[in-house]
Amino acid sequence: MDEVTIELVRHSVAEEQYLYPAVREHIDGGDRIADKEIVDHGRVEKILKQLERVDTDDPQMSTMLQQLMDEVAAHVQDEENNIFPMLRRACTPQQLDDLGDKIRRAKTMAPTRPHPSAPSTPMASKLLAPGVGLVDRARDFVTGRGKS
Repeated sequence: MDEVTIELVRHSVAEEQYLYPAVREHIDGGDRIADKEIVDHGRVEKILKQLERVDTDDPQMSTMLQQLMDEVAAHVQDEENNIFPMLRRACTPQQLDDLGDKIRRAKTMAPTRPHPSAPSTPMASKLLAPGVGLVDRARDFVTGRGKS
């Protein structure tokens, strides 16, 4: 579960830093789309935070995992069927390559634990994520979290 949490949190932070600002800039109605995606990320982070506190034998674990899978599947489907095609139509190949590079770099610096109360604006995330990410990675190193 730790590996899933780490990847989902990194993914969310990187999208909030770079993908959603690009959606706002390049897609008609992009503000509404980006705002919805950020709310979706918030729901996923809350579920991940709840899962951190639940024992694997807790009867709620199965329900919470199903909620997480449903949220993530809907998010991926929305990106693949709506957001990515709109960006491909609105951006040049070079812009898309640059965006992909920024997102990949952001993932390496992103936090590895859910922080649902952290600000999700791109500027706040760009300023805070590297520091929070460093603290999270240090905690992970000390505890061995994410090393299966």
